[in-house]
Amino acid sequence: MITYRKSHLEQLESEAIYVLREVAAQFERPVLLFSGGKDSISLVHLAQKAFWPGKFPFPLLHIDTGHNFPEAIQFRDWLARRVGCELIVRYVQDSIDRGRVVEETGAFASRNTLQTVTLLDALQELKVDAAIGGARRDEEKARAKERFFSHRDAFGQWDPKNQRPELWNLFNGRKNVGEHFRVFPLSNWTEMDVWQYIASEGIALPSLYFAHRRRVFRRGGMLMAETPFVTLLPGETPEERMVRFRTVGDATCTGAIESEATTVEEIIQETAALRITERGGRIDDQRSDAAMEDRKRQGYF
Repeated sequence: MITYRKSHLEQLESEAIYVLREVAAQFERPVLLFSGGKDSISLVHLAQKAFWPGKFPFPLLHIDTGHNFPEAIQFRDWLARRVGCELIVRYVQDSIDRGRVVEETGAFASRNTLQTVTLLDALQELKVDAAIGGARRDEEKARAKERFFSHRDAFGQWDPKNQRPELWNLFNGRKNVGEHFRVFPLSNWTEMDVWQYIASEGIALPSLYFAHRRRVFRRGGMLMAETPFVTLLPGETPEERMVRFRTVGDATCTGAIESEATTVEEIIQETAALRITERGGRIDDQRSDAAMEDRKRQGYF
């Protein structure tokens, strides 16, 4: 008898599909948090596989800062139409207009941290009991503390010391009224795993991920895109360069890298040689040494 051994990517795929099916089995009103980035796009692909030939049983929820790259928004809308799933969008601008949050001012202003309030309001409004996200443990030290099923209290807050053990792939989704879970099916994936999976599955991505000519300027050692949302400081002069983005987020805090990689295969080769972490190009993570953990405790993704 021939014994078939699954490849590394097949094992990760099976694990993620199992987690997605557990969400459908244990929760009544789950959503998939969608950012337009490669991780959440991969999650949509995995969800399609998990529930094929039917449609996956939860909508996409996007928290729109209003400062997103147009390419990401266009891709989001295209993907929702192609997949045939419900797309729910909630806007940080609405939270500002209602006085729920106060917009930052100054050259370094960003709406990225304001997303937390908009997200928590949306989860409460929609009565969500499980929010599926594309976070991976290799991205940032605070995320390495997450479980697959990450419990949040009635205020949407995360306590890393009060998480439940996950032995033998047994996931405990019990909660009290008002509480919810964040679920991370890609927890054991790395950036390289995601890119190799995208290559093997032929998954479409926004053009931002591939090298293209764009006007950028240097700030704090990073290349930032020239956009209407960013105020230039004295001495910051935009120039056209060949760049791509490793993450796709709020344009006010997402840095680019110089690159000639125009295909997924070239990106994989380039990623293998990089010595800067994927989120090393995110200004929001550099506001303090504990920036990500502080925001996660408050209810961030």
